[in-house]
Amino acid sequence: MGDSFVVQFISHYTERYSYLSSIRMALQGGCKWIQLRMKGYSDDEVRPIAIDAQGLCRSYGATFVIDDRVELVMELGADGVHLGKNDMPVAEARRILGSGYIIGATANTFSDVVASHEASADYIGCGPFRFTTTKEKLSPVLGLEGYRSIVGNMREAGIDLPIVAIGGITRDDIPSLMHTGVSGIALSGTILRAVNPIEEMKKVIELVNHE
Repeated sequence: MGDSFVVQFISHYTERYSYLSSIRMALQGGCKWIQLRMKGYSDDEVRPIAIDAQGLCRSYGATFVIDDRVELVMELGADGVHLGKNDMPVAEARRILGSGYIIGATANTFSDVVASHEASADYIGCGPFRFTTTKEKLSPVLGLEGYRSIVGNMREAGIDLPIVAIGGITRDDIPSLMHTGVSGIALSGTILRAVNPIEEMKKVIELVNHE
């Protein structure tokens, strides 16, 4: 994921936007990391959207990760998979995918981070930052202090793994989050609820680059 601060966009379906149009807007706004997240659909329903999303990401030079679907990631040659706590274990996904794919894992505590690190995850989606309906099953809410604590514990333990903050993050939160030591942020609703999602993403990217 490199040394620069990463902005990930997690696709979301709203009344206004389809999965694909949400991804297209994030890319047009300058986002270079897209996660296609379609919970509750079959692989056959996800596949055509994933193929189009991957094509869009390639044309924008963006990393394309699919949530949960290890087999589909292999089939399409996507860049990687993101595994939630109830998805396939990281170690099993690594055994199937080998070293050529990115594997992200969801964590809520420092012990989650340690377990994911030992199972060879490439990055951690860590949250939630604040309460959010898309992550309602995760607790506790971390806040800035939670990230400072996890990043500090990681440094002490010599764990060098990118930590991406997730869960209800808005543009106003970004400067203070960047000072906790996390490696990136993942956004969804804050972009799609904006009057102009493309402009909102541009503002986020600009903010991250100038902090």
